[in-house]
Amino acid sequence: MVSEAGNKFIWVIKDFSSLQSWRIYSDEFLIGGFKWCLIAYPKGSKVDCLSLYLGVADHESLPLGWRRNTKFSLKVVNQFSDKSSILREATELFDQKTPSFGFTKILPLAKLHANDGGFLVNDELKIVAEINVLQVIGESNDESEGSQEAVQPMKKTKMTDYGTGSSDLHKETSVGNETVDVNGFQVSTLQVAYVRCIFEKHPNFASKRRSNNQHLKSTYINVLLGLIETLCQLPEKLSDDDFDEASAAVSYLTQVGFKMDWLEEKLEEVKEKKMKVYTGKTQLEHMEEEFKLATQVKFGTTHRHADPRKAAS
Repeated sequence: MVSEAGNKFIWVIKDFSSLQSWRIYSDEFLIGGFKWCLIAYPKGSKVDCLSLYLGVADHESLPLGWRRNTKFSLKVVNQFSDKSSILREATELFDQKTPSFGFTKILPLAKLHANDGGFLVNDELKIVAEINVLQVIGESNDESEGSQEAVQPMKKTKMTDYGTGSSDLHKETSVGNETVDVNGFQVSTLQVAYVRCIFEKHPNFASKRRSNNQHLKSTYINVLLGLIETLCQLPEKLSDDDFDEASAAVSYLTQVGFKMDWLEEKLEEVKEKKMKVYTGKTQLEHMEEEFKLATQVKFGTTHRHADPRKAAS
């Protein structure tokens, strides 16, 4: 059973000195509505230090394109004096390629095992993890409507279908920025015109969204605007990664209850245009090559290999 841990998890490793495994895992725990685990190398990961990492426990079952920007800290507790505890902090982007982050040299083994050092008491090691999820993409998390936000790291370009080309369109709403209510969504003043335009063109696209959490609703809008910006680029400027991210964004917004058929059609249209551009370019290059060859033959500029038998005679 996975336990809810607030934003802090304490891992007590018993009989530490007797551990034979080179790598051990904590129980899974829930912070911010997401499953995590701690990973430790009691004898070090190719170093003479305790190695300690934070991992996404269920990363193998998450949808394609998931990303989770997270600020976290790992502390090896000194049980004699907390001032002597070892604390390491980081802000990292967890994703499919890197589902775990941490510190290879968090504490030298000699210091860890020192008599009366305070880290091993009754052969127990105490580790505290504190986690704050900052940004999320590709994961539906309405059950735990907390502080996590979703962003779509897509390129910015002209919003030809929805207004002028402001580079600030996809800027996220942050605490302290002035916001305006648009159909129940709190959006920044920079986004108001674009969001209103979307609702005018597609008045029911958000009628079935499941979350009423304003943090999540604001980030849904950021994902949506990033997606539209990408699809408004020239097709030949979009890479396969851009299309993968766009597909992931459509899937994400659909999962949380938005009606996305209009953007699915737009995505397919852009893909088709990209294919036509690629096909047309290939055909043009082939025609140019044929024309060059025909010109060389006509004016006798082609180089033909002589028959060695005729040359010998």
